[in-house]
Order: sequence, then structure tokens, then C-alpha cells
Amino acid sequence: MATIKDRINVSVSRETREALEYMAKRDQKPLATKTAELLDLIIDIEEDRYFGELAEKRLKQHRGRWLSHEEVWGKRKLTH
Repeated sequence: MATIKDRINVSVSRETREALEYMAKRDQKPLATKTAELLDLIIDIEEDRYFGELAEKRLKQHRGRWLSHEEVWGKRKLTH
């Protein structure tokens, strides 16, 4: 049976493996599933950090006048 997921072989320390096994057992998930979830989480965190740093850089470079939410969007009625 084909899978849409790629496999990656990673060597980890004994302590890391034990921690992963503990978390997988605690959450009642296979070790590979828990490991993949944690990798996805850290990728999200790293992405947030990158965009946070980018935003800070842009805020420091900003020299213009700030617009309020109301000035940008106005008072609009939402219609469905």
C-alpha cells in the first residue's frame, strides 16, 4: 500500500528516544505519529519566530503615520 508521507531516518540520543516513547505512550499514539506531530509543532514555532522577527524589523523601519483599524476598514456591516 502506497503512502503519501515521506520517511526520514533520524538518529537521536537515548534520552530523546525515551522522552518520545513516554509522550507517545502518554498520548496513546504510535511513536512515529507522536514524533511527526512534534516536528510539525516545532516547524510552526520556528515559522512564528521568523515572521515575528520580520515584523519587528519592519516596525523599527516604519517612519510614517499609523492608521487605526477604523481608518483602514471603516464601519462596515457584514452581510451573509
